[in-house]
Amino acid sequence: MEADAANYGTIFQLERTLNKIQDFDILLERILLEARKIVRADAGSIYVRENIVEKGNPIEKLAIKYSQNDTLSARLPKGERLIYSLFSVPINKKTISGYCALTRHLVNIPDMYNIEKEAPYSFNPEYDIISNYKTISTLTVPLIDSNDQLIGVIQVINSRNESGEVIPFSQSDEAVISHFAITSSMALQWSHSTRVMVLRTVKMAELRDPKETGVHVNRVASYAVEIYARWSYFHKIPAVQREKVKDILRTAAMLHDVGKVAIPDAILKKPGRFNDEEYRIMQWHTVYGASLFSDSHSPLDEISRDIALTHHENWDGTGYPGWFDPVAKIPIKTDENGTPLGKKGKEIPLAGRIVALADVFDALCSRRVYKEPWGDPEVLSEMKKMRGTKFDPELTDIFFDIYPSIKRIQTMYTEDETT
Repeated sequence: MEADAANYGTIFQLERTLNKIQDFDILLERILLEARKIVRADAGSIYVRENIVEKGNPIEKLAIKYSQNDTLSARLPKGERLIYSLFSVPINKKTISGYCALTRHLVNIPDMYNIEKEAPYSFNPEYDIISNYKTISTLTVPLIDSNDQLIGVIQVINSRNESGEVIPFSQSDEAVISHFAITSSMALQWSHSTRVMVLRTVKMAELRDPKETGVHVNRVASYAVEIYARWSYFHKIPAVQREKVKDILRTAAMLHDVGKVAIPDAILKKPGRFNDEEYRIMQWHTVYGASLFSDSHSPLDEISRDIALTHHENWDGTGYPGWFDPVAKIPIKTDENGTPLGKKGKEIPLAGRIVALADVFDALCSRRVYKEPWGDPEVLSEMKKMRGTKFDPELTDIFFDIYPSIKRIQTMYTEDETT
């Protein structure tokens, strides 16, 4: 009973913490982590309901968004993150997660290798074989919002006792995780509303510039968070501060090109490369974007301003717009000809340096009116060439260290992705 009371007390404390997280993806990952802690689960996954079209027919599926596994993570070098497979399952009774989503009922299985014969769902041990990990006990719970809409499913795996032995999830675990799911669903509902508002802002830019899509900004923001996570590990940033920055950075990075709404259509929608004058006008999108966040009321405003203003600065000082006041829209530091001096090195805020790298990588991988998508060898070669000139050398090295995670993010946000 004392343990139950402690768990419920933890949930009440978490409610305040979760409601402070603004980004939907950051929140998903945190919810999975906290759910596992509450019921002492070694591993777990969180799925989100998605509406997709297959062969012209709309269907609902559960898409895995995050997976965590302490046992498998312990096998990795320090600082590295677990790379997991991304997949989706139909919302039907054939899989445990699909059954949970369809029926909206919690599913508690003591032994995945001995599921009752009359159960409609089954377990595929293929992943266990590939990863050399044995899934035994699972507890799967639906996430339902206040409008009675399915958000997704949490599945926690392998409860462990104080001796580290895998045991079944208890009835007490069922009660606690069900209560936590309610709390989490409310937080996710608010966070999703924030995501929708951000994407609507991006949509305004997309109406002007077809390259500025929700898919593009989601990828850039996700790359940025992965790069920052590794950088913060190396720089021993405290966990609480690290998580706050990740949350803010992801949202702010999505708004990096919002200043394009102030650029004339004749330039934004030109089907080809810019001439010199057009390029100079285009550069003003950094100043226009930063000016939107100049009346700072929060850390989100500050980082959004920094990113919008500096994501086209270069490590060697050859980028743009340079030392500029985004409010007065005048240069602060100039050369003898009155040309703004470019910021260089660590004069460029960390968030701007990170998004600069993430944005260029995604552009190289994407189709443009003047080029086809580049292949991996060409992209990586170009990124290496720009180390120390366009990009922060340390961040470039981190990018290559975490490249498997970067590629996983590419598969998360494809051209069909809308949220």
